[in-house]
Amino acid sequence: MAAEQPTATVPGDQTRIHNIGYRSYDGPRLGRAYARRSLYSQSLRGAYGLGRSAKSKVLPMLLFVVMCLPAGIMVAVAVATKANDLPVDYTRYAVVLQAVISLYVAAQAPQSVSRDLRFKTVPLYFSRPIETADYVRAKYASLASALFILTAAPLLVLYVGALLAKLDFADQTKGFAQGLVSVALLSLLFAGLGLVVASVTPRRGFGIAAVIAVLTITYGAVSTLQAIADVQSSSGAVAWIGLFSPITLIDGVQSVFLGATSAFPGGDGPSNGVGAVYVLVTLGLIAGCYGLLMRRYKKVGL
Repeated sequence: MAAEQPTATVPGDQTRIHNIGYRSYDGPRLGRAYARRSLYSQSLRGAYGLGRSAKSKVLPMLLFVVMCLPAGIMVAVAVATKANDLPVDYTRYAVVLQAVISLYVAAQAPQSVSRDLRFKTVPLYFSRPIETADYVRAKYASLASALFILTAAPLLVLYVGALLAKLDFADQTKGFAQGLVSVALLSLLFAGLGLVVASVTPRRGFGIAAVIAVLTITYGAVSTLQAIADVQSSSGAVAWIGLFSPITLIDGVQSVFLGATSAFPGGDGPSNGVGAVYVLVTLGLIAGCYGLLMRRYKKVGL
């Protein structure tokens, strides 16, 4: 800004002309890609409370520890007892701790999008150069990445521990890779469902309750119906009922295509034909969540 230029004044006249030296910006213009990356990194950091208050870090970090602690205990037991295998398969770990994962999604999905809706900052994001698709992709990718970190970290602990326990390298590497594929699919599905539900309301509390209802109540209802069908010897119905809950969808996919042991009643997962339906439904839900988010943010705040 240039210094104020002296001006002539007339006695009694308080008018002054200031030369504030406005100049056009001639620096680098980083464009949409940079804005999208910045929104992604900021949202990913926010999913673990980084760059926010200490209070915001407590729950995500606590859930991260809760996810990794059982894996550390299993590794310690395997090393101490010189076991021939890990107590839990890599593909089974996320299913066992699905309640922790659901709680994390319920806490962080509203944090990612509900505050933008509540404080009406979404139109600011949609100013140049960022667009609706950039916002949706950044938010979706950041929450999915945060979930992948949450679910893959304990698998890494198990894998490193298995190698320290001198378990078979080939078997452990194969199981670890299958587990990573499973949690990657789970992260995409849970992130999409969480963001769609959270984007409906600007109230963070309502968003948390709604996400918990979608992820946990559906699982409880499906598990109950599967148990009833198993008691009545309707094994075919057990597999089809599993299509109506996110975690049982992942369970069915990995039991057919990733060599996992199914958590369905009786331990019988879907057949290969029904397994293909599981894959199509899972991919359809992920694509549908993305489409619903795009539709939502084409109108929101305008």
